[in-house]
Amino acid sequence: MRTFLVIIDESEEATAALRYAAQRAAAVNGAVHLLALVPQQNFSAFGAVQATIEEEARDRAEMLAHGVAGNLFATSGIMPTISVKIGQGQKIVTEFLAEHAEVAALVLGAAKDSAPGPLVTHFSAAAGSLPCPLYIIPADYDETTRDHTV
Repeated sequence: MRTFLVIIDESEEATAALRYAAQRAAAVNGAVHLLALVPQQNFSAFGAVQATIEEEARDRAEMLAHGVAGNLFATSGIMPTISVKIGQGQKIVTEFLAEHAEVAALVLGAAKDSAPGPLVTHFSAAAGSLPCPLYIIPADYDETTRDHTV
């Protein structure tokens, strides 16, 4: 099954990427995989504090992912798979793509009025070596106003 991998957070551009991926997945009878990234905390001399901060960040990311998944299911009928990973974003996504051959496309959102984020910058520079196509969706992209075929 063709799976569209979407990196999610609370941004407008992530919402646009998710909407686009859901429409593509529905058109090809595919699936959506949500990947929430939690930045790893810098080393702290107080390990318990660092662990607590990471755990709270992971909990927030899981709540976000489950909320997004519920909204996606309600609007499209697609129940996505969810992963939450702690660490450096580019490395996590690269490893995820290497381990998941079912991923048909990496779908990232691009901010409307600012420079590209670190994932867009990194993966657009490495697009030729990715194991799947890279879709970069503008934050204000609205598929319903476009006349495109799948």
